[in-house]
Amino acid sequence: MNMGSRAQPVSRHRDPGPVFSHFAPEMMEDALIQLATENEKRLSELPDEAGSFKETQIVEFVFLLAEKWCLDQPVRYQAVELLERFMIKQVEQICKCSRDNVRSQEREGSSWSSLKDQICDTFVLRLVSCIQLASKLSLHYNELLESELAVLKTLHFQINVSTPLAYVELLLEVLGYNGCLLPVKPLHQMCVQLLDFSYLTRDPIYSTLLETAIENSTPNQLQVAKFLAVKEDSMLLAVGIISTSMFILEPRHWAQVVEHLSSVTGVTSQSISEFSYAVLKHIVGSPTPQQHF
Repeated sequence: MNMGSRAQPVSRHRDPGPVFSHFAPEMMEDALIQLATENEKRLSELPDEAGSFKETQIVEFVFLLAEKWCLDQPVRYQAVELLERFMIKQVEQICKCSRDNVRSQEREGSSWSSLKDQICDTFVLRLVSCIQLASKLSLHYNELLESELAVLKTLHFQINVSTPLAYVELLLEVLGYNGCLLPVKPLHQMCVQLLDFSYLTRDPIYSTLLETAIENSTPNQLQVAKFLAVKEDSMLLAVGIISTSMFILEPRHWAQVVEHLSSVTGVTSQSISEFSYAVLKHIVGSPTPQQHF
């Protein structure tokens, strides 16, 4: 059977982490199919601005707040994804309203400046609201509640999307079921650390990945545009994170894990290896011996 973990977010205030090897094969298969379908649907509807609000400073701010408030691990990723989706939709709506309501070019400039100020003024509040929504906490402050409602309405109350961590945990479950010898707890911990790292160094990692794919250090605009779907592919991110974690912890079994991941997800072994190379390159800060991949 080729499939991974139900990956339901688990409270980590006292719990050491997710419990593996406790799900029936048919449940794993259904969960993996659901995640893969969701991923394909999201990629097919990807807006041109995808990734614009995942800059390192924004992600770091979300992570620090989540850590300060002792929130569960999945919350940080869910909050980043919520904020990204909300901000893109908000900018789209504001641009549409600006085009509909403004006639002269001079007024359009001042109107857009005003709208941009409005976005900046509420950005931190929206960010906090996304963290609160992701953590399912209820803070009884009117301004926060109103802001949360604004985020919910803009996203049509569709906030329960699967994060890359869900993909990682599901695939770890599948690998274990399929007979891969995995150091489950340390591997999961390493995956979480590398997932944090990949969020915080997103642009450099994917720039390296693009340059490797096209064998050119100066991609043109068309190549960058076509690469957007790769940057937003949660399945690729998950298999790349697991592959890199395995390479660090158990390099002897790395090739076997890559082969299994490719068989389970359909992502080619070459793509998985190239992703691992890109991540490791930025971990060590210098080119990694690519012959190992």
